[in-house]
Amino acid sequence: MPRILVADPIGAEGIELLKSRAEVDVKTGMKPSELLAVIGEYEGLVVRSETKVTKEVIETGKKLQVVGRAGIGVDNIDLDAATSAGIAVVNAPTGNTVAAAEHTMALMLALSRNVPAAHQSLKSGEWKRSAFMGVEVRNKTLGICGLGRVGSEVARRAQSFEMRLVGYDPFVSPDFAKRMGVELLSFEELLAQSDFITLHTPLTDSTRHMIGGKQVGLLKPGARLINVARGELVDEQAILDGLESGQLCGVALDVFAQEPPQNTELIGHPKVVVTPHLGASTEEAQREVAIEASEQVLAVLNGEPARNTVNAPFVAPEVHAVLAPYMPVATVVGKLLTHLAEGQFLRITISYEGEIAEHDTRSLQAAVLAGFLAPITTGQVNLINAPVLARERGLNITEQHNTSAREYSSMISATIETSEGKITLAGTSLRNEPHIVKIDDYWLDIVPSTPYLLFVDNQDQPGSIGAVGMIAGRHNINISFMEVGRLALRGRAMMVIGLDDPVPPEVMEEFQNLDQIDKVKLAHLGP
Repeated sequence: MPRILVADPIGAEGIELLKSRAEVDVKTGMKPSELLAVIGEYEGLVVRSETKVTKEVIETGKKLQVVGRAGIGVDNIDLDAATSAGIAVVNAPTGNTVAAAEHTMALMLALSRNVPAAHQSLKSGEWKRSAFMGVEVRNKTLGICGLGRVGSEVARRAQSFEMRLVGYDPFVSPDFAKRMGVELLSFEELLAQSDFITLHTPLTDSTRHMIGGKQVGLLKPGARLINVARGELVDEQAILDGLESGQLCGVALDVFAQEPPQNTELIGHPKVVVTPHLGASTEEAQREVAIEASEQVLAVLNGEPARNTVNAPFVAPEVHAVLAPYMPVATVVGKLLTHLAEGQFLRITISYEGEIAEHDTRSLQAAVLAGFLAPITTGQVNLINAPVLARERGLNITEQHNTSAREYSSMISATIETSEGKITLAGTSLRNEPHIVKIDDYWLDIVPSTPYLLFVDNQDQPGSIGAVGMIAGRHNINISFMEVGRLALRGRAMMVIGLDDPVPPEVMEEFQNLDQIDKVKLAHLGP
């Protein structure tokens, strides 16, 4: 039987499951040196967030086949080292989904009926029934921002309260939302129509402070806001100002930009309900997380595929001699489409031309999907779980193969169709580097080597390039390169500008306000 080390406290049910099929040692609270001294004896390792699975731990664990994380985050595990060593890393992303959804509902009801304030008043010896008049949630509009695992569970529960459900998530299909009884709206429409708003999006560059001063101003007067996702999704000062102005009637927060929270004025506000990050804190959630992680670990040790593998297994280079150079191409094509597409997602078509079209392209499809989903998904997205995540969102995916080559020996293109239209990107591999060679009808040659790419759809006329460059220079934004494609002399043109520095929203607005500019989009490729 394989040996498994449980290095952090997990639910007893998970340990019992492991013991049914392996020899299990539970040694929690070990120092790094103590872990290094024993890890060589084990085929499996189970941790939570306390134990750091470093490169040294992985290199020392000569027998290790799998590392299991009892939870969703894997920041404490060196994924690159594990992948290089052929060690699978698995997690438990669904075990606390229901707990987070139920906590959302609890906060919404507490907010609507003034439960915490009434509780404290009565505990203090007061009897002030009229001071705590509440509202019913029945027939109210609930705006759900993010229809992933938790948002979907919130929708299912809110239906039983006879609420009207509206949602904002550009990366789910309308059919998927319709099956949950959710009407998809733009973010601005959701803010204007919702009596209650709950946030369930990942934290990305585009969602940080998604509820700020501007968004508070768009709210339906008297709206109530709930956040059980990430504290940084809201600008705490903006919602405090909204409470003071009356634009917000109440706010319920389980998460904060800093934890423990530092904004005492917000925490102490009479219209704010707060809990100390309890979204996943249920006995059932901890049990489910332990069982889910244990199941994944045992599957790997039994030679079976684990549905929640968060790193790609090591594969010998010769196996992917043809496709390997096109994996980063596929990933960057998918990532750029996420940044450039607007409107509600409808479908994606992935096309392969030339030599790569003669092979099994499932890994290339997974790479496109991983690039597409990574900026909008909480947790790790990779070749293993990207197709699963795409299916969960109801994404309509079509593949096309054409073995005849035209401009390049092999090329990958992907077209995103949304409610606002469609956009196509194509790329190839040249000199072992990914190159973006086509954007819609514009032929270019871009090496995505900078942290930021600025896409400028403009009229081809004298001064266009200079005007953009002047604004960048005035704000100390360094330009690495510029590539221009055009359809006709003095016709429509596309500038793609590589930038070394971020572009603040106010500078993006300056670009957009140039007379010859039609549309400007910024893509953040990292790091």
